[in-house]
Amino acid sequence: MPPLSNGAAVDTHAHVFRQGLALAGTRRHTPDYDAPLAEYLALLDAQGLSHGVLVQPSFLGTDNSYMVQALRAAPERLRGVAVVAPDITDAQLQALADAGVVGIRLNLIGLPAPALHDSPWQALLARVNALGWHVEVHLQAARLHEVLPALLAAGCRVVVDHFGRPDPALGVSDPGFAYLLQHADNGQVWVKLSAPYRNWAGADCAASGRQATQLLLQAYTAERLMWGSDWPHTEHRDVASYPAATQWLDAWIDDPTQRRGVLADTPLQLFQFQGDKP
Repeated sequence: MPPLSNGAAVDTHAHVFRQGLALAGTRRHTPDYDAPLAEYLALLDAQGLSHGVLVQPSFLGTDNSYMVQALRAAPERLRGVAVVAPDITDAQLQALADAGVVGIRLNLIGLPAPALHDSPWQALLARVNALGWHVEVHLQAARLHEVLPALLAAGCRVVVDHFGRPDPALGVSDPGFAYLLQHADNGQVWVKLSAPYRNWAGADCAASGRQATQLLLQAYTAERLMWGSDWPHTEHRDVASYPAATQWLDAWIDDPTQRRGVLADTPLQLFQFQGDKP
């Protein structure tokens, strides 16, 4: 299989961890395997990808130390998205920034939306904005209305995970997906084309993923879409792999200019890979 790219290209969504780390009490999943940095970097190399973005997995909660260690091991090649509590100190935020963190994540699958209008969250969002970071959100499309208005009103740049997580039974007919498309014009929202298996089953990862991608391209253009492998495909390792993730991208986007935008131009800028030109 040919490499995904012969130039600068970014995988915007992956996780690293090992067994034995302290786990969050509210976790939905406990992995029984390791996902080490060396293996991830080897996968990037095999697919011709120059950069990667590490996202703090939900089962590790707000202890970002393992991810930070990985970021420091490959600072030119990696950026990070952390999970933090509103009472995190300025010094702790700055330490994350110094390590290569460029955003925070709200993973709200199975959890209520935080009180984003309250003063602790408003203060945190202001600090996130001041650092030039973005806010990544992971929740079902039907719940996007619970968080998007408050984040946008706070002036945040928002990255929506995994196609916006439309209902598998509804696909692109999900009113929540339509709600996501309606936010394309404000210029503050980006969407990750990643983890189709979290929305669709089997062969639908290619076909339904393409349908959703084409609608997102029409609404957002490649300037605010990005691709992610979702490695190591937690809870879906039986139906996903890194090669499969790259093949799905091939099935979703035909136009080389759009592909270049999704793989390189857009993520290089958003994730602050300074000096790296596609």
